[in-house]
Amino acid sequence: MTMPTTSTLQSQTQSQTPSQIETQAIAFFRQSDGNWCSRRRYYTLASGDTQEVVSDITVQFLERDHAELVELGKRHELAEPMLFGAKVNWKSNYITPSRKPSIGTTVFGIIGDVMYRDRGFATPKPVTARYKFTSDRTMVLRTEYNGSAFEEELKLIGENYRTRQTIISRAGEEIMIGQYLETRV
Repeated sequence: MTMPTTSTLQSQTQSQTPSQIETQAIAFFRQSDGNWCSRRRYYTLASGDTQEVVSDITVQFLERDHAELVELGKRHELAEPMLFGAKVNWKSNYITPSRKPSIGTTVFGIIGDVMYRDRGFATPKPVTARYKFTSDRTMVLRTEYNGSAFEEELKLIGENYRTRQTIISRAGEEIMIGQYLETRV
C-alpha cells in the first residue's frame, strides 16, 4: 500500500468536517488535556488478588497535523489522516504487591468511531478500539486482540475529576476489573 505524503495528508485533513461522534471526542479529549493523579485498583477475579497503583499522568491534546499522528497513521497503514489525537505519558508506582515503577507513553488518534493506538494495554503492537458516547461526558471503548477484550468507560466529573473502569475478558470470561479515580493536578 502506498502511503500519502505528509503534505497530502495535511491537505486532505484541512478539508475534513468532523462527524457528531468526532466532535464529541474532540471536546472530551480537550477537557482531558492536562496533568492528572490516577489512583486505581485492579481486582483479579479468580484469585481475589488486589493491586493498587498510583500514577502521574499527562494528557496532551494533538491537533490534526501533529507529526506523531502522521506517524501513527503510517503504523496503521491508513490513507486517511487522523482528525485529532492525544499523547499520554505516565509514571506508575505499584503499592500492593510491590513492583518496579512503570514509565511509558502512548499515542492515539481518531477517525470516525475508531480510536487508533500505537500500542495496547498488553501488547506493544498497534491496536484499534471502537468507541461511543453514552453522554457528552462519558466515553465507552472496546478493544480486542490476542484473544482478550478490554471494555473501558471514562467519565468526566466536573472540571477536575475523571473516573475509569476497565473490564478485561479472555475467551468470553471476565478475568480482571480496574477502577480508577483521576484528579487534575
